[in-house]
Amino acid sequence: MKTHNFLSIFLICFTFLISCNENENGDSVAPGSLTIENIVPTNGGGILSYSLPNDSDILFVRAEYTNSLGVDVYRVSSSHNNSIEIDGLNQNTPVIVRLYVVDENENISEPTEVEFTPLPSFIYLVQESISLSAELGGVRIQWENIAEKTVYVHLHIVNGDDEEIRILSSDKEFENISVRGLEAVEMTFLTKVEDFDGNITDLEEKASLSPLFEEMIDKSTWTLVSNLSVNGNAWEGSTVNFWDDVVDTAATNSDNSYFIIWRDQNGGILNWPLDIVIDLNKNVQIHRFKVWQRAFWYNGPTGIPYYYQEENMRSFDLYASNNSLDWTLLGQFDIGDPSDQDGNIPQDFIDEAANGHDFDLEGVSEPFRYLKFSITSNYGSDTYVHGSEITLWGLDDVD
Repeated sequence: MKTHNFLSIFLICFTFLISCNENENGDSVAPGSLTIENIVPTNGGGILSYSLPNDSDILFVRAEYTNSLGVDVYRVSSSHNNSIEIDGLNQNTPVIVRLYVVDENENISEPTEVEFTPLPSFIYLVQESISLSAELGGVRIQWENIAEKTVYVHLHIVNGDDEEIRILSSDKEFENISVRGLEAVEMTFLTKVEDFDGNITDLEEKASLSPLFEEMIDKSTWTLVSNLSVNGNAWEGSTVNFWDDVVDTAATNSDNSYFIIWRDQNGGILNWPLDIVIDLNKNVQIHRFKVWQRAFWYNGPTGIPYYYQEENMRSFDLYASNNSLDWTLLGQFDIGDPSDQDGNIPQDFIDEAANGHDFDLEGVSEPFRYLKFSITSNYGSDTYVHGSEITLWGLDDVD
């Protein structure tokens, strides 16, 4: 009898110790359910506001629902918030959402179920806002995206029996994109808009437009305004190589088509900005251009181009003038630095440098005669700055 009592007391104490240990190292008690305070439908979703239970170890709230494409999805919100956003919906029928409270020990509350009907998806608002206008060499497309969520605008370009599709992506509230490389003939433009979750509008015709004629600006008339320019004639380099229509290549040093700005020939210091002023000896209008870095790497690793290395130009400002005295800023530009912390550069950026870096002006410039290429930085050298070529597009030799 005494043995039986002893075992009973032992089991009670053992159970108590285990229970205490569980409370110290992680309980298995589920948190309470949350309480819905308010539901605000949005375009393609809704904002659910709630109050949390009094549990001290709440980690996050998880909302589970089935989206308009029949896919089960979830969203989470930390314990520091009192609301959660439901999105990715494209329907005019109610959606059922189950909300769970999850604590630090991964215990899950009983669900709180709500039902609401979202407003029409924001993709329809984007589609409705799209406008197109003709410009040099293409069209400009604009839209408004009040949700500021990622959209994919499918632009269908129909030219007779030929159709081309370009997909444009953005999460900006107001987007303004130039679509280049189109013939100066009448074309039909149609669009449809897709969101990140795969909801998509119907294809809708937006405009029939004729892109304006665009041409590459001929460089044969260009001359250097040396008294307004830095000296780029160091070693094998020459300033006028910047517009000789020869792009430096990485495979060989036989072309040597670039300028070299050396501090020793420019007062002993790279005194930024470093200006190269060109007299085009005619009036032009431009709306885009391309620049190339020096490619060949002297005494560098075999087969590796010099792109994005310390002596190459990086950022610059572009100015225009009709008298070489009064200058209008056309834009400020930066090639950027795609290298990682180990100095590795992805192949697509190497390819971009080989093909030339494309830049657009905000619009078409007024006619001008003089161009100032004002270099504002390189990739780190305090001794040299290199650049290979510049090409302009727009209207050549205008009145």
